Amino acid sequence: MDIAIIAAVITIVALVLLCLLLVVLRYLFRHKGTYHTNEAKGTEFAESADVALKSDPALEDAGDNSKKEYFI
Repeated sequence: MDIAIIAAVITIVALVLLCLLLVVLRYLFRHKGTYHTNEAKGTEFAESADVALKSDPALEDAGDNSKKEYFI
């Protein structure tokens, strides 16, 4: 009788640990550390920051070109 209780407890603990391992592995594979940036498309091949900013359609109507300000 005692052996059956010990075997049942060990089986339950093993199943809980297996389920916990599966949940952790699923979380790790779903969240691989990727992130999204809000950078303009096509600016990675520009020869300078000025050219990249001038070709950005969101910044075309920025006004005065003599004052340049860059945010890093």
